[in-house]
Amino acid sequence: MTTASPIRVLLVDDHAMVRRGLATFLKVHDDLELAGEAATGEEAIQLCGRVQPDVVLMDLVMPGMHGVEATRAIRRQFPAVQVIALTSFNEEGLVQNALQAGAIGYLLKDVSANELAQAIRAAHTGRGTLSPEVAQALIHASTQPPALGRDLTGRERAVLTLMVQGLNNTEIAEKLFVSPSTVKSHVSHILSKFDVASRTEAVALAVRHHLVD
Repeated sequence: MTTASPIRVLLVDDHAMVRRGLATFLKVHDDLELAGEAATGEEAIQLCGRVQPDVVLMDLVMPGMHGVEATRAIRRQFPAVQVIALTSFNEEGLVQNALQAGAIGYLLKDVSANELAQAIRAAHTGRGTLSPEVAQALIHASTQPPALGRDLTGRERAVLTLMVQGLNNTEIAEKLFVSPSTVKSHVSHILSKFDVASRTEAVALAVRHHLVD
């Protein structure tokens, strides 16, 4: 496959040997070109503005700003730049965070050279690519019930914290400067989300699962 101009690729990884291997890989493909190298997330963002890559190969676990943060910043500041996460880790949370941050692809570092080249070309045309293991992790995550407390709102979490401290609805209302009826509504939502029937059960779950400080 050839294009009128090569796809410019920015490499982001804190390991020089990994970047060197990827740079060598790019040289053997006529339609791919090394746009630059960065060792940190901060450097990647700066380079994007300077070298204007088409695609970024982004490591996720790096000192300082990690790859998810860098991906989010790049996609916000340079929306034309596509980001492919290229990492050794396929934990469900990391995969979800990277994709939510705007990564168009998620590949593990044991990907073949041909698969990586195809993923870069796909990203350049707006198509995503996931390693099979990553796709499986996403499927698993989508079939699991949400973690306890994950769907609490900020105000519900504040109410729960005061419940754990032993305050009743009137005392919580005074602390949060709201009406007791508002607190009662929040408590009702908390019980529903926890699938319990009483405040005591909700407090016990919150303590057991370390949901409040």
